[in-house]
Amino acid sequence: MSHSKLRALTYEPLKLGSIRPMGWLGGRMRGQAEGLTGHLDEFWPDVRDSAWIGGSAEGWERAPYWLDGLVPLAFGLNDEALIAKAKRWIDSILDTQHPDGWLGPLMANPDQASRQGQYDVWPRFIILKVLTQWHEATGDRRVMPAMGRFFKRVNTLLDERPLAEWAKARWADLVVSLHWLFDRTGERSLLKLAAKVHRQGLDWRRMAEEFPYTAKQTQAMLDGYKQNAGGVWLNDDFGFTHGVNAGMGVKALGVWSRQSPNGRGDIDTSLKLIEQLHRHHGQVTGMFSCDEHLAGRSPSQGSELCTVVELMYSLETLLAIGGDREIAGGRSVADLLESVAFNALPATISADFWTHQYDQQVNQVVCKVADDASGGRVYTNNGPDANLFGLEPNFGCCTANMHQGWPKFAASLWMRNIGGGLTALSLAPCRIETEVEGAAVVIEVGGNYPFGEEVEVGISADREVSFPLELRIPAWAEGATVEIDGETKLAEAGKMFATPFVAGVARKMIQVRLPMAVRARSDERGMWFEAGALVFALPVGEEWRKLRGEKPAVDYEVHPTTTWNYALFGTAEPELESTGASGDQPFTVAGAPVRIRTTGRRIGGWGIEKNAAATPPMGEAMGEAMGEIAAPEAITLVPYGCARLRVTVFPKVGG
Repeated sequence: MSHSKLRALTYEPLKLGSIRPMGWLGGRMRGQAEGLTGHLDEFWPDVRDSAWIGGSAEGWERAPYWLDGLVPLAFGLNDEALIAKAKRWIDSILDTQHPDGWLGPLMANPDQASRQGQYDVWPRFIILKVLTQWHEATGDRRVMPAMGRFFKRVNTLLDERPLAEWAKARWADLVVSLHWLFDRTGERSLLKLAAKVHRQGLDWRRMAEEFPYTAKQTQAMLDGYKQNAGGVWLNDDFGFTHGVNAGMGVKALGVWSRQSPNGRGDIDTSLKLIEQLHRHHGQVTGMFSCDEHLAGRSPSQGSELCTVVELMYSLETLLAIGGDREIAGGRSVADLLESVAFNALPATISADFWTHQYDQQVNQVVCKVADDASGGRVYTNNGPDANLFGLEPNFGCCTANMHQGWPKFAASLWMRNIGGGLTALSLAPCRIETEVEGAAVVIEVGGNYPFGEEVEVGISADREVSFPLELRIPAWAEGATVEIDGETKLAEAGKMFATPFVAGVARKMIQVRLPMAVRARSDERGMWFEAGALVFALPVGEEWRKLRGEKPAVDYEVHPTTTWNYALFGTAEPELESTGASGDQPFTVAGAPVRIRTTGRRIGGWGIEKNAAATPPMGEAMGEAMGEIAAPEAITLVPYGCARLRVTVFPKVGG
């Protein structure tokens, strides 16, 4: 059963291109344009020669993934060269639509064809997101008719061959596009198709409510989930435990809530799944382990980059559908999104955006080929080069998919609220040009959030206009204040600061202060520090060794050059201080705008196992590991995303 219409979004995303990144965020996105995102199609065969544009190379998911980041990047930066590059692809995809409505190449790869036949719908889920973003930015009249023809073909196809494997797990991404088109056309057949897709997809509700995968998935478990011959999934387990599927799946019930009779209850189920993932596999960055299946809570387990960006997109989607709801544990959807964006995302990509990892580790003290000859690896089923920095370490999906992270985050900073006004979901620096009640409104968000406590929001309009304004106050921002027209008000942490607002030709300034008190956290894994939305880590000296390739396609090992095996004092009083650094490269050790000074003590018995930091010794293990007691030392921590080698979760001494 499903509704004959869709429930309204809580927050409506602004037109793509309305939000321009500024400050450090603009620097990160310009770095993408100058790095892999802007040039991947010029030299990487899987995109350069893609069958999606008439070439002879891969015609599956890689070019769509790249476009899914290129399009929002191009319009976010208003970069004419990137827009022209994207248009070439869009024109080709639309111009070559098959007479039966199919989009893109028929599968020719024998291995793929043996599982899905010539019509594999999964990569089309991605290309539909590309087309909707293109339409949002350009109003291209070809897009909606092309989507309508494609959906008619899919409706027939799913009767012949129901969703399977990747498409079955990732069904919600197709429903997002079906709902997008219904919102603009009112065509009832789209909702009927969405209901069919929902019925054929993995049951993410059962995953959320039962969640049987509470431990690290072993290879023996995975062998039981999947056939050895042909790689065909035997049951749902493989789909549920795969990290990228889970990152995409957390939004599934939220997406379906717009059509479901359960409505808001389905959004709650999505949030329950997020809570379950973090309870059993959570990492301190806001990610969960997935290397590449769910792998427990050890800070040495990996998290795949594809999952980082897909989890971000899922959270952005949930924000638009259901608003900033609280997840069990005290933080909200937007809090979690910021944690992943400001910590996990920058940590796993080089500052120049030319290399990345497949897996990142919270405690990452060496990035090297982890083969059996050198001691093996901690990953569940990823290969020996999974945490190298390079062009396509381990597997090329992240090379194609990582590009959506920053651009979609920037496009989600502000949205239109249900009262027709504007809501700030994150106060990262940006400039917004939009309309409210027919008036042209300009908003400029200054400051250095999340590295600083002070944010300035300047708002002006071409004529006087009033509208409801909301500013999200993070759950960690106790004592936050908002000053408007000389009047300062306390803002409750974890809530929206809502006020009627009048904008006019003269720019009106809003001063927001979000106190970044240092928070010492600890659990059975060890101890770590947070301040504001940032997690902090001990940077380990880095020696980058070229392993293979020539620029721009170089793979590197990164070896430690400084001591890393410290414990923290549970009674320490850490101090947060500004370094004075600012600019486009905040996610480097040298460019870190803030740091924490504290005290540590080296533990000689804490070393490397399976080419990763061993489990931080705690309790009796601590006494054995310490051996000779080292003298206390002053140590400096930087934001997690600044360090490619780091220790984040430490053993705790005393307190």
